[in-house]
Amino acid sequence: MIVSPSAEALAEAAKAASEKGLPPVHLWNPEFCGELDMRISRDGTWFYLGTPIGRKELVKLFSSILRKDADDYFLVTPVEKVGIQVEDAPFVAVDFEVSGAGRNQMLTFLTNVEDVAAADPDHPIRVVRDAETGEPSPYILVRANLEALIDRKSFYRLVELGASEAVDGVDWFGVWSGGQFFPFIPTAELP
Repeated sequence: MIVSPSAEALAEAAKAASEKGLPPVHLWNPEFCGELDMRISRDGTWFYLGTPIGRKELVKLFSSILRKDADDYFLVTPVEKVGIQVEDAPFVAVDFEVSGAGRNQMLTFLTNVEDVAAADPDHPIRVVRDAETGEPSPYILVRANLEALIDRKSFYRLVELGASEAVDGVDWFGVWSGGQFFPFIPTAELP
């Protein structure tokens, strides 16, 4: 079911709710209003009615009211909850900064919507490998069930920072951040 709430009405509600930082979407439980013709592509581009949303501030505003419940994504305001489609992850980690080194290293990621997340036990990095090609898809948890796909250039930089570590009796290649080791691939499977 496609609903009548418009992107403009949602944007106004998001703007009003986000004047003091991210809105508390986890506390809001309005009735489900149906699906909105909005989609986030794998590269992080937001579309409304099939057209890319070109205003970055509007995308940031919508991202502030995004919530994931189970495997579904919603834009949520105090009075509306509408479903949207997300091809992969809702955000893309487009860069990161490194402080410290080795086990004391901290990796702090920046997303396409200007969220910042430091990889640590509360914001883990995970890598999913394609079953057929073995190609990795790396992610970092940004906030409340919402992940960012780590872009290719950033993943290559992560690989340069990689180290080997034994995890449950298996040697893994991965990175350290926030006192946590994040495994990417068993070292035996490295090319």
